[in-house]
Amino acid sequence: MAAPVPLPTRDSVTTIRPDGSRPFLFPADTHGRFTLARRVSAFLLIAFYLSLPWIRLGGYPAVFLDVAERRFHLFGLTLAAQDLWLLFFVITGLGFSLFFVTALLGRIWCGWACPHTVFLDHVYRRIERLIDGDAVQRRLLDEAPLSGGKILRRVAKHALYILVSGAITHLFLAYFVSLPEVWAMMRAAPVENWSAFAFMMVFTGVLYFNFGWFREQLCIVICPYGRLQSALIDDHSLVIGYDTRRGEPRMTIADEKKRQAAHQAAGLPADALAKAGDCVACNRCVHVCPTGIDIRHGLQMECVGCTACIDACDDVMDRLHRPRGLIRYDSQNRFAGRTTRWLRPRTALYGVLLLVGASVATWALSTLKPANFGVTRIVGSPYIVSEHTIRNQFLVRLVNKRNHPVRFVVTVTGARSGLSQAGFREPVEVPALGEIVQPLVLQQQRSDYDGDFFFDVNVRDEAGTFHLKRQVDFQGPDVRLLHEEEEEKKHQEH
Repeated sequence: MAAPVPLPTRDSVTTIRPDGSRPFLFPADTHGRFTLARRVSAFLLIAFYLSLPWIRLGGYPAVFLDVAERRFHLFGLTLAAQDLWLLFFVITGLGFSLFFVTALLGRIWCGWACPHTVFLDHVYRRIERLIDGDAVQRRLLDEAPLSGGKILRRVAKHALYILVSGAITHLFLAYFVSLPEVWAMMRAAPVENWSAFAFMMVFTGVLYFNFGWFREQLCIVICPYGRLQSALIDDHSLVIGYDTRRGEPRMTIADEKKRQAAHQAAGLPADALAKAGDCVACNRCVHVCPTGIDIRHGLQMECVGCTACIDACDDVMDRLHRPRGLIRYDSQNRFAGRTTRWLRPRTALYGVLLLVGASVATWALSTLKPANFGVTRIVGSPYIVSEHTIRNQFLVRLVNKRNHPVRFVVTVTGARSGLSQAGFREPVEVPALGEIVQPLVLQQQRSDYDGDFFFDVNVRDEAGTFHLKRQVDFQGPDVRLLHEEEEEKKHQEH
């Protein structure tokens, strides 16, 4: 028989022994309404994660981060490298959303939607249970001496871990190079795509290490969200907790029967016996916890909100014909007998920030155009002064974000009189998802020049569906010095 596992305490992190070593956890299986709901949502999320490279929107995968071509296709939107600043507002909006949801519902993201939790609980642990058995069998196998059967199980389990990790990595790689390209790389020799092959090997190894061994340590040691939750939630937030008023004092069924028998043998009245709590100290909530905590100690950093303890406790309560909900979703105030306020300064502030973030993100994405362009001054002297003219030289970079060729018209407006243009006198065609860089030279007669001025470079397509504008300055020498030079030349001629 395996030695009994000591119950966790709040004196240290549950996955660290007093000597600093890490115990490997073997959470038991659960069944119930939350387990079923999480399993269905997990399979839907896995299908969503893995189907994004297959779903095509606007001619491209739903998520295609084409780093090589500096094009980023996100659910029908195409971002060029110059548009990545817009993602700041999108990420900020998502951050405020997480703050708002956490203030209301605690770590519901960690338990229900985090990719790490989804793949660990519903893929890798499914494989482990399939090969090694339930929690008791897994613990016995882990403590058993090395044998042929144990080696066979270990090889089979870790081979499946590596196979699944490799499959996830290949589909993740498709987010960056597309599925046809991944398939072509798989059929070619590794040396032909050594960088992608190296990425695949390293990322597969990282996934295998994380899901095969590191597991809950990622949530406890690396992920900052567990620590952030203490600053984001309060006593009104919805969390998973244990009802101490109903459950204490906890007592096993056997101890309760002994206590009742002793009470009756002493001839004491039945109503004089203090009622024991509903918790029968079965420790089932501890055995099913994937991070090894005892939820009866209260809210803890290690809790990822997986609801396993709720289903485990409800199952025990059903067997004892006692009401469910000894462990449940509720606020700390409700557990203490007080009321819960959903609208409070924290949620109001996070809600306002969420609305602001969502509004700014929506505005930022609405400014996206099917093309982009930039105007930069050619390196060297900012201007060139000849005998009769002052010349400024620029490079115009046109980026076509559409998946078909587009003819662009480039014009200059708002300039001073006498400004002549060389370059872009005719419409230029930019290939699909391509770009061109061409010079734009502007000249003004020295006699017309009366100082620096600003003008606009405009770009539109021939159909007139959009218009882009950049303001640029025309530079030249100091007008006073220019006039003095002209006067000196006239004097010399006379």
